[in-house]
Amino acid sequence: MKFLIIEQDLRVSGTSQGIISRSFLAKLRKSYPASTIDVLYLKHHPSDDHLHLLPVDSIKTYVLNLKIPFLIKWFNKLYWRLFHVSLQSIHIHKVYASYIAKIDYNKYDHIFIRSSGLDHEIILACKDLPILKKAIVNFHDPYPLFWYPGTKQKLTNLELFKIKEMYQVVSQAKVCTSTAFLMSDDLAYLYGNRKKFYTLPHQYSKEVFDLSDKSGSWKKNKKVLLSYHGAIMFGRNCDVLLDSYANLVNSSTIIKENTEFILRLKGDHFVRLCKKYDKSENIKILHCLDFSNSSYEQVHEASINIILENGPFYSNTLVGKAPFLASIEKPILVLAPERSELRLHIKDEQYIASYNDPKEVEQKLENLINKCLISQEPVAPFGDYFSDENFKVMLQTIFNSTEV
Repeated sequence: MKFLIIEQDLRVSGTSQGIISRSFLAKLRKSYPASTIDVLYLKHHPSDDHLHLLPVDSIKTYVLNLKIPFLIKWFNKLYWRLFHVSLQSIHIHKVYASYIAKIDYNKYDHIFIRSSGLDHEIILACKDLPILKKAIVNFHDPYPLFWYPGTKQKLTNLELFKIKEMYQVVSQAKVCTSTAFLMSDDLAYLYGNRKKFYTLPHQYSKEVFDLSDKSGSWKKNKKVLLSYHGAIMFGRNCDVLLDSYANLVNSSTIIKENTEFILRLKGDHFVRLCKKYDKSENIKILHCLDFSNSSYEQVHEASINIILENGPFYSNTLVGKAPFLASIEKPILVLAPERSELRLHIKDEQYIASYNDPKEVEQKLENLINKCLISQEPVAPFGDYFSDENFKVMLQTIFNSTEV
């Protein structure tokens, strides 16, 4: 079997998408060890991505020049207001398309086109290219940004025209997939239910990373370390979590003396949260780490890891850190809206609490802390959802759909 994977992000740090995409290649190799796997890697800027660690047969890498010509910038100021189409986006898509159009796609059994970022450039660049007729198009996030739960993006005519553009891609593609069941349902509905969206969740495989650097990781000072790594955006609510923990610290001498909470944050709320909790001896808010150090901290130092889903009312995306945290078999606490993707996959209610119920958050946080003070045995909050076997079953379902 021959595979072609078109990727936009294979970085080893600074982005969850790079970690997810690298792991996808590793899991694909595990599922089909005798197959041929070729990769076309189109990236924005030079970077050292440790591509030698990827279990593929070949990888062609191109650094794209996405600088917008002056005339296009100038005309676009008026053009998008009149016609609700961005000339700058069209230019970027043409740059990507110039590389994709050269592919001899007929020699492959399966072709994956995998999106990255919020603009889905690679997917949109394939519009009207014949490769789409053989392609499995993967959405990692909804498109356009207005449909992303938790965003403050307004619905404009420009956004509506983006839907029309993506509709053409969806119609031309052989198969469409997304990384979450709820998102698959939403995208199928958004684009007219004319094509089924299959689900292929994010994956994690440590074999495609060099995780030897632990020099910057936090060394825990108390018996139980709670840990959150990530951005505060798209309606994620860190305050209800930290307020609940602070209440436990203030009301329990045991928790105050035996626990600490380390947060590695990025986003607009970093400074605000630092000021809000600067007097707490148990809460430390720090900057994010590279993936090697972050991984070490969560795997070897943390006792309980935290996931904040998008909110406040709905989350139809699968957070990128879920398969990673599933692989380390430690307790987690997910803060989620009432309707969320992770509620479909968490097998034990002790590991998930509602954003809108501070008492539940505090109670479940306390229960997990008390259990960890007694024992830190391996657990499986996600069951086998991210297992190699389940990944291959989902892949096979997608491949079978292409034969109809």
